[in-house]
Amino acid sequence: MDDHRIRRRVLFGTGALIAAGATAYGATAAQAEPDDSVNSDGYSSSAVEPDIDATTVWGARLPNGTNPVIQGSPAKLIVHHTVAANTDDFSRAQAHAHAKWVQDLHMDGNGWRDSGYNFVVSRGGWITEGTTGSLAALSSGQRFIQGIHTSGQNTTALGISNEGAYHDGAEPPAAQWESLVTLCAYACEQYGIPSSEIYGHMDFNSTQCPGVFHDRLPQLRDEVDAARSW
Repeated sequence: MDDHRIRRRVLFGTGALIAAGATAYGATAAQAEPDDSVNSDGYSSSAVEPDIDATTVWGARLPNGTNPVIQGSPAKLIVHHTVAANTDDFSRAQAHAHAKWVQDLHMDGNGWRDSGYNFVVSRGGWITEGTTGSLAALSSGQRFIQGIHTSGQNTTALGISNEGAYHDGAEPPAAQWESLVTLCAYACEQYGIPSSEIYGHMDFNSTQCPGVFHDRLPQLRDEVDAARSW
């Protein structure tokens, strides 16, 4: 059941309060042992590997065609929001339903081959794989899947989106923010991306996306950096 799922999380800053908030949303915090290895950027490889539900877990459709595989690492992460309703349903089932909604919108509404985002973070903090193949590629750290999320950047960036609409001052729930930090930290570690190379969609295209997340990018970069060196 959702209430008993244990996630591997990292505590940073006011982490105890954040973890308490996440538990209230149905996710139990678990302490992870730091890894003493060091990656090519000189960071201690202590970023926590988040739980991510693969496309096979949430019941994704098959892509229309083949998702391009790019050997090597992306140069940056780009944060988005999905402009879905700001639901108070923080369950895993809602995260899966939302992942299906995104895929249907992108494939049927936009005519794309698959979900455009590599990963999506739900308001309850559940992470789902978006563009098919992204999870295996991230786990390898040697390749990534070309998403369809930011014009002109899809061959050099990993796209991470957040469930909800954040144009009008809405704030992400604590569990969503924590999972975003954890996912970004892990992706940066896997691919050797500097924590400073995290951007918002509006940095590259004429859009309001990702709303308030763009205002919080300096905080996100700082917390990702802290999570990587914990």
